[in-house]
Amino acid sequence: MGNILEPIKNKEQQLSELAQHVEALDSSPLYKFRIENNYKSVFGEGNPDADIMFIGEAPGAQEAETGRPFVGKAGKHLDSLLCSIDLQREDVYITNIVKDRPPNNRNPHVSEIEVYSPFLREQIAIIQPKIIATLGRFAMEYIIDLYQIPVIDKKIGEIHGTSMLIPTEFGKIIFFPLYHPAAVFYNRNLEAVLDIDFKILKKLA
Repeated sequence: MGNILEPIKNKEQQLSELAQHVEALDSSPLYKFRIENNYKSVFGEGNPDADIMFIGEAPGAQEAETGRPFVGKAGKHLDSLLCSIDLQREDVYITNIVKDRPPNNRNPHVSEIEVYSPFLREQIAIIQPKIIATLGRFAMEYIIDLYQIPVIDKKIGEIHGTSMLIPTEFGKIIFFPLYHPAAVFYNRNLEAVLDIDFKILKKLA
């Protein structure tokens, strides 16, 4: 009699299957826009055993064209920030809440976040990072709401670079909000702020 139990899938296999579900998600309000523009879904990439998981808001045009997160101008800045703390993209895991590009790079609608957030929650459960580092206000607010972190009324300017322990189904992990790498293009003063915050992140990892 053969083994009736399915073999246990490793993290990479689980993430790959999840990515296929996102790719086929024709119930998404952004699916038609993706197909019409010959875009790709942007599931996430990096080390499935990463200690640090970076979460952004949604992909832009270059990300939708390549199917990879943070590959545009903001992504290059993220790469340099990682390099400044002796990390490469391959050492971490990078994703977004929303896995398809919203038109004109607008902010995601609530309905879009609702469609894609279960995939993000599953990614977190599979990877089980030690640190969730959010990039920007949208991702920060989503994680605060998801884990009911008692900083509901705090703005990113007040809590960036602050580490907070949050309970998860796989144990306590660190929540570490950061400004979005693109923020420096609009406010050069934030460049030094991000540099400092990444140095703090390095000490936590």
